[in-house]
This record gives sequence, structure tokens and C-alpha cells, in this order.
Amino acid sequence: MTIDQYNFNGKKAIVRVDFNVPLDENGNITDDTRIRGALPTLKKILADGGSLIIMSHMGKPKGKVNPKMSLAQIKDAVAKALGTEVKFAADCAAADKEAAELKPGEVLLLENLRFHPEEEGKPVGIDKEDPGYDAAKKEMKEKQKEFSKKLASYADAYVNDAFGTAHRRHASTAVIADYFDADSKMLGYLMEKEVKAVDNILSDIKRPFTAIMGGSKVSTKIGIIENLMDKVDNLILCGGMTYTFAKALGGNIGKSICEEDKLQLALDIMQKAKEKGVNLVLGVDCVAGDNFSNECNTMVVDCRNIPEGWEGMDAGPKTRELFKGAILPAKTILWNGPAGVFEFDNFTAGSRAIADAVVEATANGAFSLVGGGDSVACINKFGLADKVSYVSTGGGALLEAIEGKVLPGVAAIKG
Repeated sequence: MTIDQYNFNGKKAIVRVDFNVPLDENGNITDDTRIRGALPTLKKILADGGSLIIMSHMGKPKGKVNPKMSLAQIKDAVAKALGTEVKFAADCAAADKEAAELKPGEVLLLENLRFHPEEEGKPVGIDKEDPGYDAAKKEMKEKQKEFSKKLASYADAYVNDAFGTAHRRHASTAVIADYFDADSKMLGYLMEKEVKAVDNILSDIKRPFTAIMGGSKVSTKIGIIENLMDKVDNLILCGGMTYTFAKALGGNIGKSICEEDKLQLALDIMQKAKEKGVNLVLGVDCVAGDNFSNECNTMVVDCRNIPEGWEGMDAGPKTRELFKGAILPAKTILWNGPAGVFEFDNFTAGSRAIADAVVEATANGAFSLVGGGDSVACINKFGLADKVSYVSTGGGALLEAIEGKVLPGVAAIKG
């Protein structure tokens, strides 16, 4: 069942969204991208003549009520975005009355799901090493089922539109689906777009395929790097992980970030790329700074010859040209992770070169997917989000999908 096939007229729909939006110290939303992203799904239900129950998490309250993470703070913003009044249920596990009284066209926002430990399904107050942990885990799983059943009881249909949490088997993202038949559970528009974008990258590859992996640690990206080795033509590795590779090759990297215990892993990745015929693109020069700040002194140096007391902060001019050379001819592009400390304005050149090349390749017919928190922040900082094919809302979920893992939130709907 897809959301377009389902008629919500006279039905109550409970929708899992990702309204984990950033708030300032006064509880005001500083970026409403996630709310705007969910609007097509929410408005479709209301336009059909259905009533809407919205559920989400915010932050990491660890199973306890925390007013600073209350969704009451965003109720008015959601109402403004939807153009209609939004009611609020102060306890998501005791909203029977509010849900039952909803009329067609009305909206109910439930309080933060994670105020209840059953949402995540993790035992509270007990360590994994404790001898009673397994029994506590089993007990919590049963409580999670009851919590999921309670949420499901509020509605006739379930819609999951929260790709950012699709890689977690939480009550509201996966377990709840067990209490709806196949004809009354579906993915929302945002989830459908995310799943199709990943399918474009992994299944419907137009070549050449260039993947750009950034970030500080190679260890956090090893799963995705290994999975991509069988798919890509060009693999750009950039950001902080550059210096682990430089040191593995015998270079001097000053005080640059480096995973000392991953030097052999870096060499193994280079060997594997060679064996599989993948063009592995690594930095050859960098912009180094004498301390970690926007105002530090800088110089362009060889990535393998960084002076003591200096650290690599961004891709150098020769490296940027190498990146562009691998991106511009591509017909499929995946970008996850910046090329430097893009948060500092003086160290954005590497990431900007990638962004500009991705935009140019997209204009020439490539499919480009940008995903992961830092990459999204990067493309937004440059004001280029509308110039690429797709910007993913899910960081961890996107990476796990590209690693080839089954996402519980998708599997619960599609089987």
C-alpha cells in the first residue's frame, strides 16, 4: 500500500515523523526543515478528509520526562505550517480520549515518545554486563509491544515518514506496524523519496559512479566504504581521515587527526581498491593551520609532509582539482562528509569545490545524492541544496541503507 492509494476519508491516521528539530535557549526552532519535509504527507491525509495524529521524538531524554525536550514547544510552529489548529496530548501513552474525540480535519500532536523507555526498548538502570540484563531486556521487549499496541489503538492507519529513525527498531518506527494489516500501513512521501534515492544509488547505477566519503575517522565509514568498493568507479576519501592514510603511507602529518590503530586498515582499503579497479582519490596537498581556529595561520603543504605543530584543516588546491576530475564526468554521485573543517569560513574551499563540481555534474545529467548531517549542513551553508538531485534527511539511516543493511522501519511496512 502506498499513501497515494489509500483514502483517509473518515479515518484516523497515526504518522511517525522526525520533528527532532533544533531549538534555541528560548525553545524557538532554529531550522524547520524537518517539519517542512513532512508537510506533503500530513496535508494529504487532511485533504482526504482524515484526522491526523502526529508522533515524534526529540533529543535523548533517556526514558524520562524533560521539559526542555517537550514537543509542546513546537506545537504552534506545526500548526502554522499546517495552517490549522493542533491539539496536544501531554502523555503519548495516555492519549485515548484525545484520539477518540478527533474529528475529520483535526490534528493531534503527541508528547515526546522517548519520555517512555518503551519507545527505544532498552532496559533502564542496568548495564549489559549485569547478570540480570538479559531478563530485563526480555521484559522491556514485552513492555515495548504493549506500548506499540497502545499507540496503534489510536488510529485506523499507520504512516511512517521518519527516515532519520528508520534504522532503529523502536516502538513507533517498526513494532507498531505489527498491529496494522498490510492495507493500512504505508510509507509517507518523504520516506518513499528517501528509499527511491537509495535505490537509485545502489540498484539503478548510471556510470561512472563517484562516491565522496568525508569525515574525521575511517573507522566510522569502513562498512560503507567496503560496500561501495563493489559498486563505484571512483571513490574520493577526504576530510580528517585523509591523514590516517597519509601516515599509513609513511608521511609526516604534524598534529593532524589520525587513527593510529587504523593504519593497516587504510593500507588494506588502498589494496582492495587496486584489486577491484576502483580509482581511489586521496588528498595530495592540504591547507594546514597552526591551531584549531578560524583565525589561525595557514599554509598549503603536501599531505605527507606537514610540519610539527601544524594540522591539516582542508583540502589543498591540487587536491580540489583531483576531486573535480573524478566528479565532473560522473553520472551517479553520492556525497557523505565534508573535505575539511567547513564550520570555519576560512576552511570551506575543499568542501565548496566538491559542492560546485557535484552541482555542475547534476546540471549535466548526473543523479546526485547528498546525505549525512555534515554534508547536508555543508550544502545548505553554500545555498546549493536545490541544485543537487536529492538531499537526504537521514544520517545514520542513509549510511546503513548504503551499507546494504535492512532498515527495520522500511521492512516493517514492505516486509
